[in-house]
Amino acid sequence: MAAKPEAPPAAAAAAPADAAAAPKKSGGMMGTLIPVVVVIVLAPAISWAVAQFVIVPQLRKGLAAPAPEGEHAAAAEGEHGAAPAEHAPAKAEKGGHGKKGEGPAGAGNTYAFENIVVNLAGTMGTRYLKASFLVTGADPTLRGQFEANKPRMLDVTLNVLSSLTLSDLEEAGAKNIIREKLGAAYNQALGRKVAEQIYFSDFVVQ
Repeated sequence: MAAKPEAPPAAAAAAPADAAAAPKKSGGMMGTLIPVVVVIVLAPAISWAVAQFVIVPQLRKGLAAPAPEGEHAAAAEGEHGAAPAEHAPAKAEKGGHGKKGEGPAGAGNTYAFENIVVNLAGTMGTRYLKASFLVTGADPTLRGQFEANKPRMLDVTLNVLSSLTLSDLEEAGAKNIIREKLGAAYNQALGRKVAEQIYFSDFVVQ
């Protein structure tokens, strides 16, 4: 009986070819994984370097910014001493029927009457007026003249206000009329025009 023929040489050659192809495929997969691994390893290092050499220096510059103007002003005041006394607010003076003092600091052309209380005419002492006001003028000696003639100026004020009646105060523009009366009385008492404007800060009828 004849022997079975052996496998053709082509099939035998195919087996070594497949074996050689397997290493090539595994080598190709490793080649694609290497860049991914490199990125994963290097990304934290790059992030740390950017934070250390870029972000941190900028934050330090921001924190070292110059102090606000208010702090410089306070430091300058500390070096050169307190502000001059003439810029401090003037204190009101007490005397007579209320406080009398200067208005704005350093303004010699103002004089304040405060808490002046008078009985109104024709009310038999049952109604009274309480007023506070500021006398102003262009003359820089106004305050000095009022201080030098304080009793007379207070008496003039009381005479003008106590001559008012309830009907006078109920008229339209009553305050303007009272301003004119007070100004004219002050200028007449001082012998020349010193008082020009009068501003009420308190005006109560009870």
